[in-house]
Amino acid sequence: MTEPACRLYLVTPPRLEPKAFAETLARALDAGDVAALQLRLKDVDDDALCRSIDVLRPIAQAREVAFLMNDRADLAVQMGCDGVHLGQEDGDHAAARKLLGPDGMLGITCHASRHLAMQAGEIGADYVAFGAFFPSSTKDAEHRAEPEVLEWWSAMMELPSVAIGGITPENCAPLVRAGADFLAVVSAVWNHPEGPAAGVKAMNAAITAA
Repeated sequence: MTEPACRLYLVTPPRLEPKAFAETLARALDAGDVAALQLRLKDVDDDALCRSIDVLRPIAQAREVAFLMNDRADLAVQMGCDGVHLGQEDGDHAAARKLLGPDGMLGITCHASRHLAMQAGEIGADYVAFGAFFPSSTKDAEHRAEPEVLEWWSAMMELPSVAIGGITPENCAPLVRAGADFLAVVSAVWNHPEGPAAGVKAMNAAITAA
């Protein structure tokens, strides 16, 4: 069975209690195809981050879902994560690539910039993330991207692209058709009115329909 051309990439809510969230996460990951889970917690200390990783990483990895740490390559390596996602201001990207070694996954936010995406590829990123494509309730986006950047990237490069920013089942079709390899989603899954499992099903159905 071949994998779909575009897959779902989940990002956690910015605040969660790991033990309470564990069952919710398991149900969501069991509801349909999910390629990766990024742990993105804000305003928590390292102890809280490590506790969350200890609880949530095994749930993802047992389902062959890549478990990525936001911002912190050091914790990703220390805690057995599959990789890290870095923003443009999140440390030294080349140093993170070296720290992760050949097997650790490195993703880099590139906003709407072709130049930044080319730079990310040159230092050995495993994927580039473009966005925000739509307004988001999770993060105030300074940069807006258009589907054309995905079309250009997929035509020019083999390195996978992630689309992020306010993506829902209702608006994702142009991004899938433009060549996004992954759709990064927060609210459309975790805030789905019928629950996160229904959110995963809805996103996968929309990706297939696109």
